[in-house]
Amino acid sequence: MIVRRKSKPIRIGEVVVGGEAPIVVQSMTKTDTRDVKATVEQIRELEECGCEIVRVAVPDSEAAEALPRIKQAISIPLIADIHFDHRLALAALEAGCDGLRLNPGNIGERDKVAAVVRAARERSVPIRIGVNAGSLPVDFKSGASTAERMVALAMEQVTLLELLDFSLIKLSLKAFDVPTTIEAYKEIARRVDYPLHLGITESGTLRKGVIRSAVGIGTLLYLGIGDTLRVSLSAHPREEVTAGYEILSSLDLRQDSPVLVSCPSCGRTEVDIIGLAEAVEAYLSKVRKPLKVAVMGCVVNGPGEAREADIGLACGKGRGVIFRKGGIVRTVEENDYLAALKKEIDDWEET
Repeated sequence: MIVRRKSKPIRIGEVVVGGEAPIVVQSMTKTDTRDVKATVEQIRELEECGCEIVRVAVPDSEAAEALPRIKQAISIPLIADIHFDHRLALAALEAGCDGLRLNPGNIGERDKVAAVVRAARERSVPIRIGVNAGSLPVDFKSGASTAERMVALAMEQVTLLELLDFSLIKLSLKAFDVPTTIEAYKEIARRVDYPLHLGITESGTLRKGVIRSAVGIGTLLYLGIGDTLRVSLSAHPREEVTAGYEILSSLDLRQDSPVLVSCPSCGRTEVDIIGLAEAVEAYLSKVRKPLKVAVMGCVVNGPGEAREADIGLACGKGRGVIFRKGGIVRTVEENDYLAALKKEIDDWEET
């Protein structure tokens, strides 16, 4: 059983992060924030697939001016991603954003950081200190390992915010390299009790990025570390959300969405199990209930796995057996496999 690290709970909009709250799945828009229509449309897509917090880039004043309209049109908490210009952070707070992601070290003079912290404190808006391996100052702790440098920089910035009487802090220490990321998070987890946001930065395209992220994020979650996560992919952000929930589900940390158990297929299979499994997976992507569905292709493991699932199909030559809660419901013809499973899924949602 996974024992989670104890962290201070904070509230981002209506979402509690840390403490005993469920681990939160986040994403980030890939639209131009200045394009309000496109940004809102993408956020609504993310809402539909279960995204709980969304972040948008705020590179300039025009993007900051778009934030109130975006905020008004969405239903989940909005995080503003700020770099270099403290005035953009102040504008984001004025716009009603629920959180800030910034690196105090690149904001500039202490008085500028203090102005942002003061405005955030007045509104009870948390700040995520985001440290990325790729943006460490060149001459910062040059003799130390990358993980050590990341932790040292994070602690330096935590100390700054604490000296400014601010404690609504969340931290992330991301690298592309998985061992470096794990080492950094393990060390920061020993030093502070603030919530930690997990991720493998710039992890890559959908196929390879999901694997790299699952290994890194999954390892940390298994160690009990992490309160929020984002799977950063060169893909549509809904893929990030889907992958995030799959990682949590695989560790039994959250069961908010369906789980598909499917046969890998082999020479004994007498049906297109791969195509069928993909079609069922696509259908389940729109279902937001904990449900285990098995799609199995032969008599070796098929009946057992199908019986263990909430809904299962054990395929044979030309026909298959539908299971529901361990019992046989009916026999169906091969042409009706997908339709029969969809009906069972729909009926399950009605119970």
